[in-house]
Amino acid sequence: MERAALRPDQPAVIFIHDDGREETVTVAQFHARAAGYAQALHSIGVQPEDLVVLVLKHSQTLLYAFWGAMYLGAIGSIFPFLTEKLDAQIYMARVRELVTHSRAKAVITFPEFKKQLSDLLKGVDCAVLCTEDVPEISNAQTLQQMAWPMYDGEKIAFLQHSSGTTGLQKGVALSHRAVLNQIEAYQQAIDLQPDDVIISWLPLYHDMGLIAGFVMPLVAGVPLVLMSPFKWVRDPKTLFHAIHRHRGTLCWLPNFAYNHCARVIRSCDIEDVDLSSMRAFINCSEPVFFESHQVFLEKFAAHGVRPEALSTCYAMAENTFAVTQFPVGQMPTLDWVHTRTLQEQRHALPAQPASAGSTPMVSCGFPIPNTDICILDDNGLQLPERHIGEVALRSNCMLSGYYHRPDLTTQAMRDGWYYTGDMGYIANGELYITGRKKDLIIHGGKNIYPQDLEAIANTIPGITPGRSVAFGLMDKSLGSEKIVMICELDHHSLGKEEQHNIEMELRKRVVQRSEVALADVRLVGKRWLIKTSSGKIARAANREKYLREFLGEEQS
Repeated sequence: MERAALRPDQPAVIFIHDDGREETVTVAQFHARAAGYAQALHSIGVQPEDLVVLVLKHSQTLLYAFWGAMYLGAIGSIFPFLTEKLDAQIYMARVRELVTHSRAKAVITFPEFKKQLSDLLKGVDCAVLCTEDVPEISNAQTLQQMAWPMYDGEKIAFLQHSSGTTGLQKGVALSHRAVLNQIEAYQQAIDLQPDDVIISWLPLYHDMGLIAGFVMPLVAGVPLVLMSPFKWVRDPKTLFHAIHRHRGTLCWLPNFAYNHCARVIRSCDIEDVDLSSMRAFINCSEPVFFESHQVFLEKFAAHGVRPEALSTCYAMAENTFAVTQFPVGQMPTLDWVHTRTLQEQRHALPAQPASAGSTPMVSCGFPIPNTDICILDDNGLQLPERHIGEVALRSNCMLSGYYHRPDLTTQAMRDGWYYTGDMGYIANGELYITGRKKDLIIHGGKNIYPQDLEAIANTIPGITPGRSVAFGLMDKSLGSEKIVMICELDHHSLGKEEQHNIEMELRKRVVQRSEVALADVRLVGKRWLIKTSSGKIARAANREKYLREFLGEEQS
């Protein structure tokens, strides 16, 4: 609000519509539209600390509704919007489940969704607010008459949600103080400058998009250029054109996006695009793979992408966003380790770079200010450097708890430390992530991380990058887990011989790189794989689908 009064005409957001049209929203305009939502929520009886669920697609409306809930002191919660990939009946059931379980007081949605949601929520003490019912408030009226009170910093500002195939599984409750602490610390970690320009296509129901690509730039007063995630997936060159036009300097990308851009964007589509203004493309949200950075750099170096502009970060909603960050402007450390020792002894033993039997691990950087990390064994005891265990953290920007789930909060937090469920090791103060604890495959006494195998699949011609899954199945005859991989093909029309060659190449490279053999490989068509709400491969759900569709086993 202070910025609205002091610098009302400063751009807050440059919003790129799906048709390519750009719209600049000033600070005063943003404030006025957000205040309209605060007033509308207040008029239907929403009070401070009430939960407001936003069932809205990526749009300016979503931005204003989210911020308006915070102006009122209510708790905003963004629900992924219904897409053509989702079953509408299942989606609506999940909306009702979220509203009833979390005791939401209001849902905000578009006019075409209002009746459906109203019918869905009959008998539930939750109002449905249509975007058409929100009053338009003039900038002058807002600045002069609508000053909302300041709220206790320990009160919940909004909910973020863990990824899940069932929509929003765990509501991560974040206080105003935690969010502001994160923004202050992360600005230091990336050396955020007043002349930085953040470019984002990321969905706002995920912590990377919500914090790095929305909340932080608005709070810090840094220009933000925002586009639709659906537009980016269909046409990733739009991101590069936006960087070129607006001289973008910072952009966050999950690891799969590096492969997606390198694979899909044609040189002729970005012939005159200059990316040299970029200080950092920051790899975050998924385990970082050296090969993904390499293909991205090889494809776009001619357009000004420098090796030192490929940075890394480790983040999670439970810490508001960032936990670690590699210094921007420096190439992340590449740690070559012995593959067998990593698998069999959970020890990251240094190896000669690119030597036989070695694996490159990419550093996720150092803890951001006021955040501590440690590596714990299965008994909760701290491990020395280069030993793999569960990553734990504590900070001044951690979650207050899981919303209305004290049981989950107790499981995840012990003695002030949050147990992340991620596996990794520390070397020279830098964090390296090896995978998720629950996804670990134990094969013949070796610890295999499925994302390592999935990264190999990304390099196989004919397999769609980012659309592979690996998991383990217990084989009683072996007394160990066997490894299954499912990969989506680029084209449905590939013949049996072509598919056979792709499978053989995958099997060969997995053996060469990981020294394990795949028990079963299934090559499937596009959209076979199930992803989480944040776009990650859902291993457990795909394992169940494999058992059901290929082996005829029903899961209880």
